[in-house]
Amino acid sequence: MHIHQVIKYFEEWAPKGVAWEKDNIGLQIGNPKNQVTNIMLSLELNKKVFEQAVKKNCNLIITHHPFIFNPIKNLNFSNNPKAELIERLIEEKISIYSAHTNLDFTKGGVSFELAKKLGLKNIQFLENQEGNQFKLVVFVPSGSVDEVSEAIFNAGGGVIGEYSKCSTQNFVDGTFEGSEVSNPTIGKKNIFEKVTEVRLEVLVNSWKLNSIVDEMKSVHPYEEPAFDVFVIKNKNINYGAGAIGELTTPLNSKEFLAHTRKLLKADALKYTLGNSSKIKRVAVCGGACSDLINNAIDSKADAFITADIKYHTFQEAENNIMLIDAGHYETEIHVLNPIKLRLNKFIKEDKSKVKVFKYSGSTNPVKFYNN
Repeated sequence: MHIHQVIKYFEEWAPKGVAWEKDNIGLQIGNPKNQVTNIMLSLELNKKVFEQAVKKNCNLIITHHPFIFNPIKNLNFSNNPKAELIERLIEEKISIYSAHTNLDFTKGGVSFELAKKLGLKNIQFLENQEGNQFKLVVFVPSGSVDEVSEAIFNAGGGVIGEYSKCSTQNFVDGTFEGSEVSNPTIGKKNIFEKVTEVRLEVLVNSWKLNSIVDEMKSVHPYEEPAFDVFVIKNKNINYGAGAIGELTTPLNSKEFLAHTRKLLKADALKYTLGNSSKIKRVAVCGGACSDLINNAIDSKADAFITADIKYHTFQEAENNIMLIDAGHYETEIHVLNPIKLRLNKFIKEDKSKVKVFKYSGSTNPVKFYNN
């Protein structure tokens, strides 16, 4: 098993195309052609994570927070801790891969796992992404529809929520006349032809459009396939920010705070009360997501859990929604669990002996003084 195979598998779940455009995700350091020994998972990379990776014979570390986010001006190994760590990573031939906002915006990713950890049911995105899908329309002779549609589906087209291979197919009349140098599949050159075709329509994510079109062309029987690509404004139900769900049993404010603190293993919670006597419908977003508070309110959530909330944001939310700052680390760390499950499944299918480890310590830099 090579590193690039692990990355490809991972990005089928959390594609780079859904990430914030200014994010720095993907392979940060290393050679994707290297064979994988073992894999270490951590929210972020520091010296202790590196040392544990070496001890566990891991040559691939997967983090949520990018190790390299801002441009590095120099690599002076003598007085720069990050540069020193990069030097040691290179010496040990350890590769670093980071999945940040693409993991935030993916179903089953950071926010979905946070909602699951809190025991929420009927989990959905709090705010779906939009503007990153196209409608691919291609005209195909009826005898080739199955082959063309299957090529599009296999390349990742036609996925809507929990359904795959979704398309619309309608019979239409197509016309054409080939030139002297043409080589028509149907009819003859220089002869006006009218044929019955199928108008095949499929929803396509923007980051897969080019590869899907290439696959479609590779099996299409026509010398010059006729197709259109339309920009659509639909909400992408497969990707989005935050999550919202419901508790099986409503809790009062005090009970819900205790419930949240216990399950997230938070040392403390910052909060402001909302306007609901019982907490039933709960919105969440791992990390800093104050910009989604109005989405939570509009979605009739009784409470919203996120992190890094400012004083005046609490002030504005007071009496509108129960707002809880549970900590950045505490709301994101749980995503390592589904990552490990997915990688173990991939390793099992590959019949590899690679092992996946979660960093056993904590990389949380925030401490609380309770003395």
